[in-house]
Amino acid sequence: MIDTHAHLYSKEFDTDRDEVIRRAVGNGVSKLIIPSTDAGDFDAMMKLCRDWPQVCFPAAGLHPTSVGEDYETELAFVEKQLDSCSFVAVGEIGIDCYWSMDCIAQQRDAFERQIRMAQRHSLPVIIHARDSFSEIFAILDRIHTPDTKGVFHGFSGTREDYLKIREYDTFKMGIGGVITFKNSKLPQTLEIIPITDIVLETDAPYLTPHPYRGKRNESSHIPLIAQKIAELKNLSIEEVDKITSENAEAMFRI
Repeated sequence: MIDTHAHLYSKEFDTDRDEVIRRAVGNGVSKLIIPSTDAGDFDAMMKLCRDWPQVCFPAAGLHPTSVGEDYETELAFVEKQLDSCSFVAVGEIGIDCYWSMDCIAQQRDAFERQIRMAQRHSLPVIIHARDSFSEIFAILDRIHTPDTKGVFHGFSGTREDYLKIREYDTFKMGIGGVITFKNSKLPQTLEIIPITDIVLETDAPYLTPHPYRGKRNESSHIPLIAQKIAELKNLSIEEVDKITSENAEAMFRI
């Protein structure tokens, strides 16, 4: 299986990071996509990927909640890294209207410019969309091309949101621990999302699936997410593993 979104360089893993990765591999998770959020965590992200080069694959980007007054400097840093190093994606990028609307104009600008960076470098994007689908769609409607592809990370949108994304025909939905939550509405939306449009993710250390909700999330929990999808889609877990892994390998070229 492939975890397409894990922040294993985070301080939550400082005491047992290697053990966490070994546990994931032992649980059938063979590859991890590791997105950065800003320049402050970039070195830690790259060290992790150097330490585990056959397992961890880096992405470079500026997270929307890291967009502030210095966002121009941060964007220049992302572009410099894309020019000098090899990455599997531009991410984590996007727009977040949940935590704050103070820098929404800067978030829009940062998102559009990073989409264009991805287009120039022929890389997929990893999109963070929290209470912001309309904002993101407005930008994608203007600048999307057939080569603009990626993953809507932590997808928890409505059926209408998915159908709009499907019109672009170049994106996958990243499904994580929320699918296992008791009161989640995501299972209803999943009814119309074919398995060919899904990749698995944890967003570790966040969004831990049931029955470990409330504890630190980690990549070894991917089988819990796959099992829930298998139940909802009336598939075997082997089918979910095979198809979502093929989706991830094709998207990120890993």
